[in-house]
Amino acid sequence: MKFYKISIIIFFLCFISLQAEVENEILNLDSSIETDSIYVESVSENSISIIETENKEIKNNNFFIDAIYSSFKLIINFDNSLFYVVLTSLKVSLIAVVIASIISIPLGVIVALNNFLGKNFLITCLNTLMAIPTVVIGLILYGLLNRQGLLGDAGLLYTPLAIVIGQCILIIPIIWNLSIVAITSSDPRLKHKCTLLGASQIQVILIYFSERRFALIAAIVTGFGRAIGEVGIAMMLGGNIEGFTRTMTTAIALETNKGSFDFALGLGFMLLVIAFFVNIILHYFQLKIK
Repeated sequence: MKFYKISIIIFFLCFISLQAEVENEILNLDSSIETDSIYVESVSENSISIIETENKEIKNNNFFIDAIYSSFKLIINFDNSLFYVVLTSLKVSLIAVVIASIISIPLGVIVALNNFLGKNFLITCLNTLMAIPTVVIGLILYGLLNRQGLLGDAGLLYTPLAIVIGQCILIIPIIWNLSIVAITSSDPRLKHKCTLLGASQIQVILIYFSERRFALIAAIVTGFGRAIGEVGIAMMLGGNIEGFTRTMTTAIALETNKGSFDFALGLGFMLLVIAFFVNIILHYFQLKIK
């Protein structure tokens, strides 16, 4: 009887130990399955991320080419918003060049033909003003034209006229200085001949205009090239208002920040075309001078 009880106890203990081993094997199998599934998920996620990265790289490689294609498409289709910005820039810069030329060229001829105290100092100042940053001019005029400034009551800030004023101040030293160089490089005997023939001061100036017209036109073209490509004055005084004061340079900066790279690139191409033709005209008149 004791042997029978001991056998039952031993059998029961063996059954319990066997059951524990089976449970451990099941737990180990579950953990291995979970590990394999996590590994599979991580591998699949890595594969997906690699594929997405490759797709992004392909898109990035095509980004600039697509932007060039879209920009040429805008130009060929004569996009209204693009060409309105171009016309606004041309209008503002041409008005500024005309006003600056009317002021600068006569002053340049007068300074070149006369000797007076402080002439060298004036020429030095003009040379300095030729290199003045556009943002400095914009900052000074902004202080004068804003509502709290001396000219605030005129209401000129954020108007095309404010840009014209700023560009005039920018290019007057350029045209003035180049006009002085153009007149002083002429035949020194010309003034003496005019005096002997009894020409008045106005007539002498008109004769120099005629003799040095190509050099003076080259000075005007140089001033226009400086005005059309500036950005600081147009941004600070014009406010970059769409359909009113937005020029090519300010629109390029704005559209690039907005993500419209194709539109900005189209304006950049138009600006390069204008600069190219300006340089062709300048080269033509430089050949005429020679």
